Amino acid sequence: MRHRERHRTDRIGWLRAGVLGANDGILSTASLVVGVAASHADRGQVLIAGVAGLVAGALSMAAGEYVSVSSQADTEQADLAREREELATVPAAEEDELTNIYVGRGLEPVLARTVAQQLMAKDALKAHARDELGMSDELAARPLQAALASAATFAAGAALPVVTAMVAPASMLSIVVTWLSLASLAVLGALAARVGGASATAGAARVAFWGALAMAVTAGVGALFGTSTI
Repeated sequence: MRHRERHRTDRIGWLRAGVLGANDGILSTASLVVGVAASHADRGQVLIAGVAGLVAGALSMAAGEYVSVSSQADTEQADLAREREELATVPAAEEDELTNIYVGRGLEPVLARTVAQQLMAKDALKAHARDELGMSDELAARPLQAALASAATFAAGAALPVVTAMVAPASMLSIVVTWLSLASLAVLGALAARVGGASATAGAARVAFWGALAMAVTAGVGALFGTSTI
């Protein structure tokens, strides 16, 4: 019977981009909404700022993730190209290199040589990519996937404070957006930590702390400039 385990490293690619996008969407847009509201702007102005932040942020996240992960992919491809050339020109040296890696991991030299030979006979490039360069299919850079995940999750997160600003009483807009956003950030931090195998309490606490700090600072800036322009 074939046994297949599922490990949390399988989730690293989409989890990192998704959590970053949703967290940034909630935090930056809520901070923007609270800051503009603190400047004594009316609901229409607050909503314009929130929607603009949502659109600009989603596009920025997508572009940033695509460029960043593309750079990683380019580096991986360059390393693979060099490895491919070395396998074609100095295969014996590459076999020695792989053997030494396995010896360093605890195999007897003879067994290490046998393992290196058998793996190279099956797929030499894949063996060197995995054991020499530390690459794997699960952790491979996927620029488009990262960009789409970041944009989608940012927009989903940013929609929360925008919708809240639409329906909250005008007199309590800042308070409702702040507390609902902080609660959402805490839940997101807890879920992300649980999926990654970490403490949900610690994940929720650190996200909520930085969220509260960001919104407090932007509210202070909004109140300061709003008062100075009245």
